[in-house]
Amino acid sequence: MLFAEKPVRSLREQIVDTLRAEVLGGAWDNNAPVREQALAERFGVSRGPIRDALQELSREGVLIYQPNKGVRVNKPPVGAERQLLQSMRREMETFCLSQCMDQLTASDDDQLQLILHDLTRACSRGEVSAIGDSDLSLHRFLVRSASKELEIVWQSIASRVLMDYTRCECYDEVVQEHTSIVEAVINRDLESAHQAILKNII
Repeated sequence: MLFAEKPVRSLREQIVDTLRAEVLGGAWDNNAPVREQALAERFGVSRGPIRDALQELSREGVLIYQPNKGVRVNKPPVGAERQLLQSMRREMETFCLSQCMDQLTASDDDQLQLILHDLTRACSRGEVSAIGDSDLSLHRFLVRSASKELEIVWQSIASRVLMDYTRCECYDEVVQEHTSIVEAVINRDLESAHQAILKNII
């Protein structure tokens, strides 16, 4: 099977995606400090791109700035707050899918299959950071296809919701649910795609 090439990401995007995936994968403890200088040395860049990346992740809610403590890893939402965010995410994704389904192309289908392939491989290896990253990438692709403006809002909601992604112990269900989404989209079956998304976002 031939896959589409991955889009080229800017340095800031690479840093944002790496740090976000690490937080979602549990590599950073809740409330852990995030140091600009240490990250600049790690990524081999100046503090400018790091600062931009941390600001982006703070807007998403993955990180949080606390007076006298600096930037730290935020805590995942719980209880009623989590339920509200999940409901907002379901509404947004089903709406976006309704808007973009008829506009998707064969190239878009290839891109979705590529992301699903990466997700399946990450699940088979138990790589939690990569699983969270691919999961977000697949849903983000569909939202972005409908509206780049809504993508900004969606990103902050989805990142917060997935901050307790490590609760998963078996990833077969993750693969099955996202396979159902991709297959329904490729078949342009809107009702099945909606149902697959609602089953996945719980």
